[in-house]
Amino acid sequence: MNYQILKNIIDAELQRFQTISEEEWEYKAGPEKWSKKEIIGHLCDSAFTNIRRFVVTQYKENENIVYDQNIWVKAQNYQNIPISELINLWKALNDQIVHVVENIPDEALQRTCDITKTELQRFTLEFIIKDYVDHLQHHLKAI
Repeated sequence: MNYQILKNIIDAELQRFQTISEEEWEYKAGPEKWSKKEIIGHLCDSAFTNIRRFVVTQYKENENIVYDQNIWVKAQNYQNIPISELINLWKALNDQIVHVVENIPDEALQRTCDITKTELQRFTLEFIIKDYVDHLQHHLKAI
């Protein structure tokens, strides 16, 4: 994986985040819809979970590592955390992901992890890393 892609995403988004007002960060289109703040919170949860996947899969195959995104967002009450703190957390977690992924030995990229909540499905570490970046970009488009 080209780690520079993730670094570039982090840098570009940090600049873009500065152009978003507090009101825009907090706006919710409906009670069950996430605000932009909650989306950033969800991306932090995703980063927490994926750091664990990226580390554990290097030494333990087929571990089931999942999370319930809606419960995590609600439990952490991201809507009531200052956006500057969420942005700092998001940046720190993604900087850590870059560091972890840069240090994964090539031979570990084909090890597998189960990232599903229902039926067992194994994915290679290489796939999970790419999927993390795709997931990140998908949600950043909503901000």
